[in-house]
Amino acid sequence: MTKDIIHRIIDLVFKAQDLARSIGISNLLQPGLVKEMIIADILGHTLISSKRDVDACSPHDPSIRYEYLSCKEGGSGQFDRMFKEPPEKRAQSLARITRNNKVYFAVFYKSNQIKLKAIYELEPTVVLEEAKRQLDRSQNVISHVGFSIKWANQHGKIVYEDKGDV
Repeated sequence: MTKDIIHRIIDLVFKAQDLARSIGISNLLQPGLVKEMIIADILGHTLISSKRDVDACSPHDPSIRYEYLSCKEGGSGQFDRMFKEPPEKRAQSLARITRNNKVYFAVFYKSNQIKLKAIYELEPTVVLEEAKRQLDRSQNVISHVGFSIKWANQHGKIVYEDKGDV
């Protein structure tokens, strides 16, 4: 029984990858991509699936760009591999925040990690200030800069909230 279910799951993943490829997504299993697809779909954004670019843009104006952070309940969203120094690498790291018109922080249910519980909209300037604060306090040259759900709730506004059951 378990083997049959695994085989069916694999078959569905192959079919999903074929669909993704038909719209230019070469690696559906790229870390975070499916969650970014879910967030973009709910917010009505155009997904940008390339790894080093922003996560999405406005469907009406591609120069309006968005970054997505996500976590499950009880977790934190983060920017990975942010440089404290040297100055040019720090500037490149912080540009991952400042290149966006908005940053969205999505919280997925712990018991169903592809179902969204809430999305917070954050101003990049507020995210930038917190990222700089964390980098300045870090003892490492390269750090993950994390944002808790509590922090997002205090500094952002809810733009989506699931009202249904998990």
